[in-house]
Amino acid sequence: MTTENFDGAGSLEDRILGGLDAEQREVASTLNGPLCVLAGAGTGKTRAITHRIAYGVHSGVYTPQRLLAVTFTARAAAEMRSRLRDLGAGNVQARTFHAAALRQLQFFWPQAVGGTLPNLLDHKAQLLAEAARRLRLSTDRASIRDLASEIEWAKVSMLTPANYLENAQGRGAPGGFDLTAVARVFQSYEDVKTDRNVIDFEDVLLITVGILQEDEKVAATVREQYRHFVVDEYQDVSPLQQRLLELWLGGRDELCVVGDASQTIYSFTGASPRHLLDFKARYPQTNVVKLIRDYRSTPQVVKLANDLLAARRSGGPLADAAWAAPLQLVAQRPAGPAPQFTECTDDEAEAATVAQKIKALLDAGTPASEIAILFRTNGQSEAYEQALAAAGIGYQLRGGERFFARKEVRDAILQLRAATRAVSEADTPEPLGQLVRDIVSSLGYTDSAPHSGGALRERWESLAALVALADELAQNRGPQFGLVDFVNELQERSLAQHAPTVQGVTLASLHAAKGLEWDAVFLVGLSEGLMPISFADSPESVDEERRLLYVGVTRAREHLSLSWSTARTPGGRANRKPSRFLDGLRPDSVASSSTRGKAPVPRRKAAAPAVCRVCGSMLATGAERKVGRCNACPPTYEEQTFDALRNWRREVAQTADVPAFVVFTDATLTAIAEARPASLEELAALAGVGPSKLERYGEDVLRVLTESSVL
Repeated sequence: MTTENFDGAGSLEDRILGGLDAEQREVASTLNGPLCVLAGAGTGKTRAITHRIAYGVHSGVYTPQRLLAVTFTARAAAEMRSRLRDLGAGNVQARTFHAAALRQLQFFWPQAVGGTLPNLLDHKAQLLAEAARRLRLSTDRASIRDLASEIEWAKVSMLTPANYLENAQGRGAPGGFDLTAVARVFQSYEDVKTDRNVIDFEDVLLITVGILQEDEKVAATVREQYRHFVVDEYQDVSPLQQRLLELWLGGRDELCVVGDASQTIYSFTGASPRHLLDFKARYPQTNVVKLIRDYRSTPQVVKLANDLLAARRSGGPLADAAWAAPLQLVAQRPAGPAPQFTECTDDEAEAATVAQKIKALLDAGTPASEIAILFRTNGQSEAYEQALAAAGIGYQLRGGERFFARKEVRDAILQLRAATRAVSEADTPEPLGQLVRDIVSSLGYTDSAPHSGGALRERWESLAALVALADELAQNRGPQFGLVDFVNELQERSLAQHAPTVQGVTLASLHAAKGLEWDAVFLVGLSEGLMPISFADSPESVDEERRLLYVGVTRAREHLSLSWSTARTPGGRANRKPSRFLDGLRPDSVASSSTRGKAPVPRRKAAAPAVCRVCGSMLATGAERKVGRCNACPPTYEEQTFDALRNWRREVAQTADVPAFVVFTDATLTAIAEARPASLEELAALAGVGPSKLERYGEDVLRVLTESSVL
């Protein structure tokens, strides 16, 4: 991130607008609305709108306290506030829709409603379960989760229990219940909330909308307070959020919206790109600016992203009407490596292959924090956690434990806060970064990472992330940014869950990866049924899956790998097909719409059924197929060989601080003991011994087998 020096020489335009390209400069210098910015992935939209705000503030067009910038996640809002501070516009409010509405609700509730604002409900599950019990409906955790999602969709679509049924036709059976039952649960849930005197997150928006609609005095106060609005990720607004925005505006048009319809991936929550696509129709005087220069990704990655969207074919009138013509991105970076397409035999082999490629990137100098593995569902992460652990590669699971909830981070913040009282910054010539290093060294921080893995390495990585953040902020904010400022920054980031970068490969779902980027991205599990997901049963939902993959592709700066497996388990039937979205993109494939009249692509011969090598019966499970023997037949290994292998595995697992099965599963260990391979080639032929494990453990396994044979 670059930082402008507002005290330096040069005109205001040069100091704030000088580093922008022509389109970004047009955005930043268009200070009055309505303005619609169609911004492709990696085109610097956040840079353009923060510079627009800063230019408006420094030129006197905007009063900082009277401009509200709205985005969709607390992390994105915190990032925007951080950039605005760097640009000398720290007094501008940047909030999520919910945070802005809650602040207004807390202020206006006493005069508009009276009394004390009800408590805010953190999670719906407990109250939904009680609502279902009142109706004598049986639920489990999964059905409660589905019901919560459905009620959230209904409320952001501004539906009530009374009109839900007529507007929810075609939405299936949420939680396994018919829509009539869902409507009853919806009403019962609202009743339980009333009894408990609590409101949920959707109520914050609904009640704020209600007050602004009904109380002209409150509405006039809000409109006097905020004169200019900026809305980021506008393709993701729901009908309820759009209504709140309209009430804030009160008929005015001092509005700048930014979005990309091709990155609409939250339709299931009620988000709709129609507000973005129809913006000029609502505001005919709109100035529309397109940002298409991609500064994030190499030309190879950009071409794949463009081709992925261009390969979409008609899905019928309704789907076609909902599909927006994508922006054609133009790469600005130098050429890089071609995207890699890899087919693997099974999920375990795919995870091992990815881990091997990541190890090569790490050895070549790519930081672990600049590598990500992205998947469609969170359930896919386990195989990659095991593969990375087996390869000795650190990782972090996005969506897992929150950074600021970690004990070492909480302890570090406490020590830093205590140091602000004990240390006088005026008498401390040390740079901020070195001061933070000195303070957190007592918690286990050292200048070099520990060689061991596990909890010790995780603690070090957390503390190293705080040190790196101190260095970054000191560089961006200047020498006046001291320890007190750093502690205040950490407090704000903790509230917004705006975590600093932690060393370790990131594991994340495609949805969780939105808004992030890495040097190297591995898109895994790209087979039919996972991409598109099996329950995408309409042309519109398949289009959304295509957009989701597009988001994944555009997260990569330089290295991009796309992979899939033909079977779920080792030795299983190879009945999976690569995702239809890869047709025409991967080597030796053709676009699905242009296969007519062409020679058919040869189909792979089906694998012969696996049979027991002892009795000849069919093998039913993955473990049986891995060993090559049914459970009914006795094992053919020598006990001393199996015991030697098991003892070796235990020692390796303890040293690496990983579960034993991460090294080799029992089934693979059994297969090795029975086959007694005499070479690396013979060992590699066994199911469960992928390239990574062969490289890491192969020689040791052969040694154990040799030593056990002479006992």
